[in-house]
Order: sequence, then C-alpha cells, then structure tokens
Amino acid sequence: MAKKRRGNKQRILNRYIVFVVIFLIFGLIIIGKLFHTTIIMGERWNARAEQELQKEIPIPPERGSILADNGSILACNLTVYDIKVDFRHNKIMNLRTINMKQIDSLADSLDMYYPRRERLRQHPDTFAKYTWHKKLRKEFEKVAGKRSRAMRLAKNKTIDDLNRIRNFPFFNKFGQRRSPIYKEEKNIRMYPYGRMASRSIGRVNMDSTTGQQHGYSGLEKDLDSLLYGQSGVAKFVPLTSGISRWVSVEPVRGYDIRTTIDIDLQDIVEEELRKILQSSRSEWGTAILMEVKTGEIKAISNVELLKDGTYGEALNRAVLPFEPGSVMKPISLMIAFEDGLVRSIHDGIDCSPFQQTSDHAGGGVKSVQEVIETSSNPGISRIIFRGYAKNPASFHTRMEELGFFEPLRSGIAGECVPRIKKLLPFNSRGHKVSMIARHLDLARQSFGYNTELPPLFTLSVYNAIANGGRYVRPRLVKGLTNSDGLDSIVPVQFIRERICSESTAAKVRECLDAVVWGKHGTAQRLQSDLVRIAGKTGTVFPVERGGYNKLKRRFAFAGYFPADKPLYSCFVLTLSPAGLSAAQTSGTVLKQVAEKMYSRGMLNNASSYRDNPKNNYPVMYKSNSVNTNKLARAIGVSQVNYLQASKQNRKGYMPDVKNMDFAEALKLLESYGLNVRFTGIGHVKSQSIPPGTKIKKGSIVNLYLGS
Repeated sequence: MAKKRRGNKQRILNRYIVFVVIFLIFGLIIIGKLFHTTIIMGERWNARAEQELQKEIPIPPERGSILADNGSILACNLTVYDIKVDFRHNKIMNLRTINMKQIDSLADSLDMYYPRRERLRQHPDTFAKYTWHKKLRKEFEKVAGKRSRAMRLAKNKTIDDLNRIRNFPFFNKFGQRRSPIYKEEKNIRMYPYGRMASRSIGRVNMDSTTGQQHGYSGLEKDLDSLLYGQSGVAKFVPLTSGISRWVSVEPVRGYDIRTTIDIDLQDIVEEELRKILQSSRSEWGTAILMEVKTGEIKAISNVELLKDGTYGEALNRAVLPFEPGSVMKPISLMIAFEDGLVRSIHDGIDCSPFQQTSDHAGGGVKSVQEVIETSSNPGISRIIFRGYAKNPASFHTRMEELGFFEPLRSGIAGECVPRIKKLLPFNSRGHKVSMIARHLDLARQSFGYNTELPPLFTLSVYNAIANGGRYVRPRLVKGLTNSDGLDSIVPVQFIRERICSESTAAKVRECLDAVVWGKHGTAQRLQSDLVRIAGKTGTVFPVERGGYNKLKRRFAFAGYFPADKPLYSCFVLTLSPAGLSAAQTSGTVLKQVAEKMYSRGMLNNASSYRDNPKNNYPVMYKSNSVNTNKLARAIGVSQVNYLQASKQNRKGYMPDVKNMDFAEALKLLESYGLNVRFTGIGHVKSQSIPPGTKIKKGSIVNLYLGS
C-alpha cells in the first residue's frame, strides 16, 4: 500500500514538473519577445508610432448655401440622423419576456409615421409584406444573441423624430439615458424648392469614405471651390486616458452664394413654358429671363417630355449650341449698320431670290425694316454681301472682334461658345474651297443656318441691343457671404463696353418692334394691350440622324419688354411638331410672362394684382412647418389674414394642401411619393385627389393655383 502511495506521489510530481517546465518555456518566450520588441525593435516601433501620431486626418467643412436674390434658400446643408435600435442592448436582453402586444403596438406606430417602403410604387395590397409587424416579429423570433444590433427605424430624420420614436410603445419603458434607441449623424444637401431651376442650381455627390461633398452639375459644380470651403486637419495625440483625435486646424465653412434668381419670376417662367409645351405637345423647351441693365438672370427653366408622359426639369439646353434660325438676322443687321453697309431702316433692299433662297413673303424691293419684319432671307443676305462677299472669312473675324467667341462666364456649368465656321479658301485638310461654296455658306450664316449659338449667348446680344449697345455679361451670381457673415457683391461686368453704337441699337430696336407691331410682322399675335413687346421669331428644322427632320421645328423667340423702355430681355426655344409657329409657341411664353409681370406691378407700373382685395393686411398661407402666429409676432404684424388652419396629415393618406404655399405643398406631396402637376400662379386653391384618400405611390396629383 505504501509503495502504491509513493508511485502516485511520483506521478503527480512528474506532472507538476512538466507543467512548470511548460510555463517556464512560455515565460522565457514572452520575455524574449518582450526583449526583442522593446530593445532590439524598439526604435522601429517608436518611429512607426510617431508616424501614426503625425498623420493628418482631413475634416470636411460645411458646404455653403445657394440663395435666391431675396435670400430664400435654394440649396443648403442639413444635419439629419439615421435612427437605429440595438436589440442586444442590456435593457432589452435583461427583459424576462417580450410582450408581443407591445411589439404590435410599436409596429403600428412605425407603420403610421415611418413606413418601411414609403416610396415603393406598387399596389397597396403588396405593402403587407413590408410592414413593421412582419419585420419585428421575425426579429424577436431569433435567439436573443443573434438579434440585430443596428436595425434602422428611420432615415434622414430630426431630433424630434428620435424623441417621438423613444416614446413609442415598448421603447418608452427604457427612458432617455442609455436607451437602446440611438442616432447616427450625417449631413445631406437639401433643395427646398424641389425641381425649380434644378439644372441651373445643380446637384452634389457625397464621397462616403471622406465625407466630402462636391458639385457635379449647375452652380454646385461651377462654384464648387467657393461653396466647398477649406478642409480642417486633425491628428492623433497620446493622452493619459489613451489616444485621442486633436483638431489642429479648424475647417472653414464655404461661402454662401447669393444668386440672381427671383423665385416669383422663376415660378412664372416655369409655369408658362410648361403650359405651352403641354398644349403644343412639344418635346422640350428652354427659357431665360434677364434684367437688361445688370445682366442678372432672373429665371432659367428647362422642361422636357419625360418617359411617363409628364413634363419635368431637363437637360440645361440654355447653354448648348443650336442653329438659331432667323433670330440671327437682327444680329447680322446690327453688324451691317456698324460697318456702314446700310444707313437707315428705310434703305431699299432687293429681296429677289439669292444664293439658292427666296423670300417666302414675296420678292421685290423692301426697306431694311421690312426685311426684318417679314424675315426675308435674300434681303439680309444681300445686305451682308455688301461688305463680306469678297472675303467671306472676314465675317467671322468681325464677330470675333465683338466678343462673340469669348466665354460668357455666367456661372452656369456646361456653358458653350458659339460655333460659326470661318469661311477660309482652304479647309482643314488643305483642299481648296470654291468661292461659290463660301458665298452659299456666308448667305446661310447671315440668316441663322450653318451656325450654332447657345440661347444664352443669343439673349446676351439682344439684351445689348435693348440696353443701347452696352454688352453686359449675363450672370447668375450676385454676391458671396463668408463664414464670418461678411458680404461681397459681384459687380456688373461687360463683355464689351459696347457691342454697337446707341444709334445702331435704336435702329435695330425699331425693326424688332415692327416684327410684332408692323403690318406684315411675323409675330403680330404677340401684341398685348398691357405691355409692348419687341423681338424676333426664328424657325429651324432639327438635325436628326444626319439630316433635317421636317416633321419637327425648333421655334425660337428672342425679345425684350417693355419695348419703349426695356427692363427685361427673354429668350425661349422649343422643339415642337411642324405646323405651328414661333409666335404660337416660344413667343407666347414670352408674352404670358410679360403680362403676368405687368399684372403684378413688376414693370415699374401700378399693379392690379391683389392677394386679398378686402384689405391690405398680410396674408398667411396654411403651413405644416411654420407657426404662423409666432411668425406674425416676430415681424411685428398685429392683424393678419389667415387662410385655413393646418390639419394633421396621416402617412399613406392624401393630405389637405388647400391654401398652402405652392413650394411647401410640392415638398410635402413629393415626400409622400406623389408626382405633382400644377397650373396657375399663387397658393393652392384645389387638388385633384381629395384629402383623406388612401394614396398609391407614384400617383399623379394635379394642383390648381390661384390668388
């Protein structure tokens, strides 16, 4: 027995010795590794640590805002939150049981305020599988340790939404401190006026890795260096509590860009352009409204027929080159007057067939004024040939001297310069070009073919004619405001101090006046009892698939108003079916814009337009987002005409937008996933889908606006 005990003791001792040896070996390895790391490799690791601590981490700045000329926000950055829940949070894991009735109540609340598929364009019956009921029940059927730690409940919301969700059933038992409901902050770019002038304002791209926002279209792109600001710098520094990030250079917020866009005028121009495109079944249209003296672009609209049959904001064709057609004739006439090729608007011009073209209004001798009034191709060609027939290339040189091929630098991205071929005796391959061919091209250039002019450029020349020959530069930027609130005003600039003399401008204006008011004018239908309009029509066959498509026309009208004392110039271009005219389409847009501006007292006239004929008290439109009582007190107004009070809107059901400001109604309805069409000007008078109707995402709602 004693021998057996000694044997067991020896085995235990042997095992103990083995464990001691193993631990000694591991200890020696650790000591060796520690010696190698701290002594042998110490300098290398210290250098690497120093290198990591010296790394500079860029801090993206806050992007500046884009404002209308009255300070209204067209684009701005907004801090929003993704609201999430951690289903493995201690407070949830410590619950003995999950009350599924509370979970169902939670699902009802989430479905009401934060539906999972808010913009899904499907029949309402298909939404059943996307309810929060199904999502939450599936989550709580999992083993507790496998539930989601970051289930997103709502995207791009505010602190108010976070507090609301924390007070939903089931979540309300966890309180505010160390709640399983948490937020992830981010900055997004907001456009309060939706699609209004969106091509001109532009859009941004967000780099998800760096957090940087840079513009890729419109003003956002063209002025990106100013809007972006200056990045800050942070470094890692060792503190007693650990390694922390230390901001060594604070980021500098970008400039706020104050544009020349007038929200009211933008609204008028967009509505009138859209209305004409719809009635004429046109493919697209572009319109620009500019202030004559300053060159400020007050409105710019690009509308296109979309695949779903509606009209929406489109490619910014205002800065793309097109054959101008007959709107080129007054420009050619301006050059002719400056060069002394004609002296008076009463000079006689032979309008018989010339250079393979004839006068659609009949040949014979016409005055210079009648050449423009009736839009005679042979007439304007013969005038230009007086000075440039011997050397056709000099016509291009003459336009170059006037600044025709210099960038406008208006502030609009994608801007193009005119494309006018220089009629040299040899082409780019060195082959000789006959004088007959050059003469034919010269004749066509004089009346707007074989040339390409961007609408904005054409408008700039007409604006100069209306401005007595002063060639002001079109601009979309009015001023800049830095992060300290210091303003800088962008002054009026000129492409040339003068594009022509005052007397030349006056003669051309008389001809343009005759186009609308003359006995044989091509735009007589634009005569108005309210405001006198002057301008020129232009019609061109579009080039498609290598040739002219004679089933369509590009109709242009360039002009200004009031004709006797021009305040605004305007250019409208549409692509419409054949059988119409420039006066019926583009010209009508300009006329309607001018008349509406007159009716609102925007042309230095007494206005007959009234928001409320009963009294002169301010009108407060219905609002879901603004406390109108508080606003009235803030501006010191004691008596206000309040329109209908707001009603609570339920997600999934048509809200009541009657008496709302149009911009706010548009924003609300688009948030419901609806496509909005509208007619009229002012606030919402009625809507095609009654309030309280269950809505289907992607449905079309028509708004009827009035005053």
